Amino acid sequence: MAFAKAPYICWVPEVSLDFPRAWVEFPDPADAEQVFRCDLTWLTSSYVCIFGQGCPGIYKEAPDAGCCTLGAHFADKADEKRVASYVAKLTPDLWQHHPGRRTKKADWIEIDDEGERKTKVEGGACVFHNRTGFAGGTGCALHALALRDGQQPLETKPDVCWQLPIRRTFRDVERADGSSYTEVSIGEYDRRGWGPGGHDLDWYCSGNTEAHVGVEPVFVTNAPELTELLGKPAYDELVRHCEAHLRSRSLLAIHPADPR
Repeated sequence: MAFAKAPYICWVPEVSLDFPRAWVEFPDPADAEQVFRCDLTWLTSSYVCIFGQGCPGIYKEAPDAGCCTLGAHFADKADEKRVASYVAKLTPDLWQHHPGRRTKKADWIEIDDEGERKTKVEGGACVFHNRTGFAGGTGCALHALALRDGQQPLETKPDVCWQLPIRRTFRDVERADGSSYTEVSIGEYDRRGWGPGGHDLDWYCSGNTEAHVGVEPVFVTNAPELTELLGKPAYDELVRHCEAHLRSRSLLAIHPADPR
């Protein structure tokens, strides 16, 4: 992903990227070839998305756009195809930048400098970002569509959008006996998750105290997303570990951005 260069300005208290974390590993109940490695420190933290509730945006020039400034890269063809099926359902009352006719991919997809497909950027933010003052409401048109139709936003939005700031990564691990498994890590999508350009963002939420104000922990508030990422059996197992961690965690296993 290409990033515009901007000076780093820490407007609000942001914690260090490196601090002690508690992790748990457990086999995937639905797949003997997978083992989940989950960051209990992050998943039991009080982080919550504050878009529209004090979020200053990742760039100071676009405070109302949150993290929608750069547009969204598609994970794969299936991701793009799924999103396209919902773009076709958007209407002008939900989408500020609706072309006023049947949409074409050229209306909302562009190719970046590295040849990757992504949502277009129009007027300084993702083409699906409805600006402040729009009658249909500020924020993602695809998110609004999901809420209108009684769906989860993860069904209508690009993968990268609904997963943030949870990060899922895969790694092949070989055991001492020669057997192997796929390690699936579930953790915090901090600045480094964006590559070198992540350090150029003016503000970022996951490690900011302003965003650690949730009434419930991440594993509860993001239950639909985590269930989609892990599968229901594994999510249920994760809940058991998170609840045990909350009962017994030490100060070293509390996210430093959480209130003390």
